[in-house]
Amino acid sequence: MKAFGKYISKHLASFAAFILVLVLLNVLAFGITFQSIIINDYGDTSPQNMLEEIAAASTLKGVSDDARQKLESAHVWAMFLNPDGNRVWAIDTPEDIPGNYTIQDVALFSKGYLKDYPVFVWNTEDGLLVLGYPKDSYTKLTSNYFSIHAIQTLPLYITGMLATDFSLLFLAYFFSKRKILRSTDPIINAIETLSNGKPVSLSVGGDLSEVAGSINKASHILSRQNEARANWISGVSHDIRTPLSMILGYAERIADDKTINSSIKAQAEIVKQQSVKIKELVQDLNLVSQLEYEMQPLHKEPVRFSKLLRSYAVELLNGGLSDSYSVDVEINPSAENAMLECDFRLIVRAINNLVQNSIKHNPQGCEIRLALDCSETAVTLTVADNGVGLSPEKLRELEEKPHYMESTDDRLNLRHGLGILLVRQIVEAHDGTMKIESEPSRGYKTALCFRVQASQS
Repeated sequence: MKAFGKYISKHLASFAAFILVLVLLNVLAFGITFQSIIINDYGDTSPQNMLEEIAAASTLKGVSDDARQKLESAHVWAMFLNPDGNRVWAIDTPEDIPGNYTIQDVALFSKGYLKDYPVFVWNTEDGLLVLGYPKDSYTKLTSNYFSIHAIQTLPLYITGMLATDFSLLFLAYFFSKRKILRSTDPIINAIETLSNGKPVSLSVGGDLSEVAGSINKASHILSRQNEARANWISGVSHDIRTPLSMILGYAERIADDKTINSSIKAQAEIVKQQSVKIKELVQDLNLVSQLEYEMQPLHKEPVRFSKLLRSYAVELLNGGLSDSYSVDVEINPSAENAMLECDFRLIVRAINNLVQNSIKHNPQGCEIRLALDCSETAVTLTVADNGVGLSPEKLRELEEKPHYMESTDDRLNLRHGLGILLVRQIVEAHDGTMKIESEPSRGYKTALCFRVQASQS
């Protein structure tokens, strides 16, 4: 966890540094955007400075040549009014500017505009100096003035900077997220794999190498525990076989002994049948354990599914199947030559488990259908019956409730029964999928779907 803390702190520090750089860029952009406006409006050519400079160079006769040139270069017109309100001299005044003013006129334009021209006034001993600027160059308030160009530029600047800031923040988020995911995805995937009981081996450098090392250590411990568990189950299965074989042997001898009365023979037959069930259960338990921990080697070979299905059906019918059960084999012409690289023994085991499941849950008999279909990408093997079926609750429990072989939960309500679990593991070992459908009194159907790997005519 310390490694994760350092990793997150590092990224937060990087993001904070990025925000600081972004603020500095905003300040720089503001300076570049409004530099000329600030210089013009508040520098040497600002109205206040122009007033002071022109007033210093003004007399009743006019202004100096330098002052005149400065006015012309700044596109500013000027006039000088005597105490009576008459214009003594003027420089570039527009034609609509009057030559005489009353005290009321002076009071009005001195704080704002004269004929829509923003004007600025300076009181001297000889009279009133008036400087006029082009229309739409400044907006004037009672106590201050603002550049219209600045006011027009400010919304564009704010909009542009916000768009730029959000774009840069999004890019920072995107690349930061991609970098974090690139570093953490292998760890997250490894944890998910580890949670499914599968071993992992991570090779992650940088800040998360310590986390990767911890996960590898946990994986190694889990692998050793799984191996020990599988070996224990295998050992117990092996130890059970010997006494079970003896029980089965003695039960057969008692059942076949003609000197024993029929009641004892019947009891011996029950012992024999139950011993066979225990033997099959031990075999299933051992196989499930080996498949669960990937200790069961798959002996794959090209197998024609139609031939496999027919051979199994013949063996089933010749094995003393009760007349209460019928077996139909339906093979679509498109699936006749479908080939699959698989472990023949395990596929037959999966089919047999499904068939025996139908027989077990329908003691009064049923019709069992073995079907084979094939598309361009997959071959589907279906085992179905028209028996009692399952209720929606039982079907949901079968699909969702964890099996005790796959859970670390110590609850007592975990799902039991190895048949369906073994089928699913065999299918998954062949990269296939299993789907179960069932309704009460309308039968039970299991479809096993495998990707087509080869086809021969």
